[in-house]
Amino acid sequence: MSKKQKEEKEEIPQEDMVGKDSVEELTIAEDNISEEEVKKTEEEKNKDIITSLENENSSLKDQILRKQAESDNYRKRILREKEDSIKYGNSNLLLDLITIIDDFERAIKSSQDSTDAESFHSGIELIEKQFVSMLDRNWSLKRMVAVGEEFDPQKHEALGMEESSEYDMQTVIEDYQSGYILHDRVLRPAKVKVAMPKVLSPEAETVNDK
Repeated sequence: MSKKQKEEKEEIPQEDMVGKDSVEELTIAEDNISEEEVKKTEEEKNKDIITSLENENSSLKDQILRKQAESDNYRKRILREKEDSIKYGNSNLLLDLITIIDDFERAIKSSQDSTDAESFHSGIELIEKQFVSMLDRNWSLKRMVAVGEEFDPQKHEALGMEESSEYDMQTVIEDYQSGYILHDRVLRPAKVKVAMPKVLSPEAETVNDK
């Protein structure tokens, strides 16, 4: 083999090496591009996730603000209704009282044109009965019947007492001021006079025993 042929033979592997290096460099470059694309895609996904979370957070904030506003409005409405209930709670009672006042006004006008005292007295009694009946019927306010009842400190306030042989227990004999019961509770005790059983002396008890 000539010298020239040897040189050509030795040069061939060098060219092959250049080709291999180019292929490797191209492969590395492609790998780098692929990694950048993957990285870019992940960043875009993360941005999309962040944007979605921000939108969801904003939506939740809006819902919370709306709920708070609704709660405040509800609380204000309840307070207003409570105030109105307290302010106008006695409207029905007052309407009933107005009706009684109308009756009194008519009785007063009637008395001005008449000198019949007995008729006027009867008219006042009728109004009073109607009034008491209305309170009982519409408001469960009952007037006590105290006279003849056994004295009860829960219902009666004794303003006077006297001994009496006619009673064997403490008994109401006079009603100074009527008492009233609202439903099942004493609203005002009756002011009364009470008869106390007469205490017999030992001598009188001996005579009675005989």
